[in-house]
Amino acid sequence: MDSLTMQIIVTVLAALAYCVGLAGIVVPILPGTITIVIATLIWAIVMGSTPGWICFGIVLILGIAGMAANYFITGRSLKKHEVPTWPILVALASGIVGIFVIPFLGLIIGFLLGLYVAESIRQQDWSGGLKTSWVAIKALGIGFAVELVLALGSTLTFAIAIVAHFVTR
Repeated sequence: MDSLTMQIIVTVLAALAYCVGLAGIVVPILPGTITIVIATLIWAIVMGSTPGWICFGIVLILGIAGMAANYFITGRSLKKHEVPTWPILVALASGIVGIFVIPFLGLIIGFLLGLYVAESIRQQDWSGGLKTSWVAIKALGIGFAVELVLALGSTLTFAIAIVAHFVTR
């Protein structure tokens, strides 16, 4: 197999890994940003070009920023509203079960229902559980949105690097 064929195959596989990574940010069962960063690293190693390494550096910075923003934005908001971690873990487990019970929408329905029930039990108040569940959903949503925007920036960077690599080859 010649070098160009190998580069094209690795580029296609990296692009597929980007799809998995972007889906993983939205559906937390799949690995998200880390998949994008690792795929870019492998791509840069195989390409061995300046555009590849510049792309990896930018994607690494955006990936770290996205994961950190998601963690800190979500964590700070949940701590501020005194929502502990265990209701979120119950919600994630409920979402996983929901995938198998209700195809397509099960993850979302299971997550929301699990979060609401866990928060209601924790507070021993069904209306209070609804309020703090909404706070948690907003916090998680904002964190995921920031990480997704930065991952989309990584995707754009990767697309530009692909063009730059193959044009300057």
